[in-house]
Amino acid sequence: MLHPADPVFWVMIAFIGFVALLIYYGIPGAVGKALDDRATAIRADLDEARRLRDEAHALLADYQRRSREAEDETKTILEQAKREGEALAAETRKNLQESVERRTKLAEEKIERAEAQALSDVRTASVESATAVAEKILKSRVAGATANTLIENGIRDLDGKLN
Repeated sequence: MLHPADPVFWVMIAFIGFVALLIYYGIPGAVGKALDDRATAIRADLDEARRLRDEAHALLADYQRRSREAEDETKTILEQAKREGEALAAETRKNLQESVERRTKLAEEKIERAEAQALSDVRTASVESATAVAEKILKSRVAGATANTLIENGIRDLDGKLN
């Protein structure tokens, strides 16, 4: 056993006294309470971190969903714009074709009228020319009673054609 002259004995007595003083003043309870409070605070921080992490995951999922919806909407808008563009191009081609056909028809009608007018002018000029030539021939070859008879016959024929 330990002897009071042994320094280990006195160290043991001092240690036991120190522990007794700590217990007397309630230090172990205060240390335990501080550790419990610290553990509670850490637990609350961990719970808050879990809650924030769950919120972050929910926000991430929401943003990913919105991003997919925006992409889908963008694709829909692009497809619709493409269809409308194609429809507009087709309508424009159709309108252009119709316009070209109308203008071509108008040009053809103008040409036909010009041809008819030219033909009429040529016929009129031919008739006038033939009449003038016939008149010159008749004036130079027919004279006297024969001329009067021809004039009277022409007037009667003309009178019959006019009535």
